[in-house]
Amino acid sequence: MARILAIDYGQKRTGLAVTDSMQLIAGALDTVDTKDLERYILDYVSREDVSTIVVGKPTQLNGENSENMKRVEPFFFRLKKLFPDKEVTYYDERFTSVLAHQAMLQSGIGKKARQNKALVDKISATIILEDFMQSRMLQR
Repeated sequence: MARILAIDYGQKRTGLAVTDSMQLIAGALDTVDTKDLERYILDYVSREDVSTIVVGKPTQLNGENSENMKRVEPFFFRLKKLFPDKEVTYYDERFTSVLAHQAMLQSGIGKKARQNKALVDKISATIILEDFMQSRMLQR
């Protein structure tokens, strides 16, 4: 089975998470400068078997697109063109940053580490991926 790659797209940095090859476990992969993101993904997909790319869809509490959607949408469509043989899909990313901070607090990570935005981005991507995987299991 191929991996699922999740992306928490940000203006400056982007968090990435990926499943194992059996699609059982989601784990943080990396945080990348957004300007280098496409090159990073191209390189990763050339080395690893990826079937699905999940892009966090920035949504407001009322369900409407957030301000960041104007940056995410063009990136999303570039991915669809770059990887026509892969499933490229959105997944609602509401509350992922809040959940990432909560996870960091509960894990006992120190205050300085909790201020590490790159770590928050990776954890957010992992939460997007875990939620996506759960929603897929519920659909079966």
